[in-house]
Amino acid sequence: MLPSSPAQSSIGAASRMFAHRPVLLDEALAGLAVRPGGIYVDGTFGRGGHSGAILAALEGTGALHGFDRDPEAARHAAAEFGALPNFHFHNRNFADVGRVAAEIGMAGKVDGLLLDLGVSSPQFDDAARGFSFSHDGPLDMRMDPSSGESAAEWLARASDAAIADVLYEFGEERNSRRIARKIVEARSVEPIRTTAQLASLIASVPGPRSFKIHPATRSFQAIRIHVNGELSALETALEASIGLLAPGGRLAVISFHSLEDRIVKRFIRDHARDTDFVRATLEPVGRQFPTDEEASANPRARSAVLRVAERLPS
Repeated sequence: MLPSSPAQSSIGAASRMFAHRPVLLDEALAGLAVRPGGIYVDGTFGRGGHSGAILAALEGTGALHGFDRDPEAARHAAAEFGALPNFHFHNRNFADVGRVAAEIGMAGKVDGLLLDLGVSSPQFDDAARGFSFSHDGPLDMRMDPSSGESAAEWLARASDAAIADVLYEFGEERNSRRIARKIVEARSVEPIRTTAQLASLIASVPGPRSFKIHPATRSFQAIRIHVNGELSALETALEASIGLLAPGGRLAVISFHSLEDRIVKRFIRDHARDTDFVRATLEPVGRQFPTDEEASANPRARSAVLRVAERLPS
């Protein structure tokens, strides 16, 4: 057996942080084709599950750059992996990956970029973060609580038309106009400050709905995406990936709902085509879904899809 190494330390760190495996872990590592000595970017560090596995595969060589705007993620990164010389953390939105790569001379040298989209389990389970109606807490929803406008602040000032547009566009909520009107009416009587308040209000609105999910599910998703600018950040990061990846480098993206997956699917498709003016820059590698066993063990994995593409030579 080899002596203890930084890679082995990263495995231990990952196991201490997680009682469960990150979604599509084996599939993501296979998609990235992680090899010792390579340079990799985990654009959505979260609590380090995927990062720990990538570091283990690097065997103490190469480099891993983790990105996350959440201050809690930054604390975890420093505590768990900060001592590893081949780990570098950037407390930034993954939309900044192209800018950071240019600043540090990493552009065109990355062997793999991973994006695991949406909210991490620790964020979702922390009532104080306000992401879930399953736990009553302040209506915040910001990935970085120190920056920007909270969900409560936005709902306190937005017009009913603006709220309806967000619910429909980012949540595909068929009842968006009724819900928006109800929010505006309710806030004139009392500020909407908690997740329980908002969820109860939405549930009270009559209209078309799915009985498979809570009535507030789509609205919470939509407001969270809007508050954090998630889809625009995804589009920016995807465009940056072309200049970030080395020839043969892999892009691996895990999506959890159709809005994200559509953007990823379209991006890969559009960059896999030659045009009269531009040669194709990506080759699709494939897509994968969680196994029945993973979906059964972790219900949050059920809607996940992994898409992988490889950077073609210029």
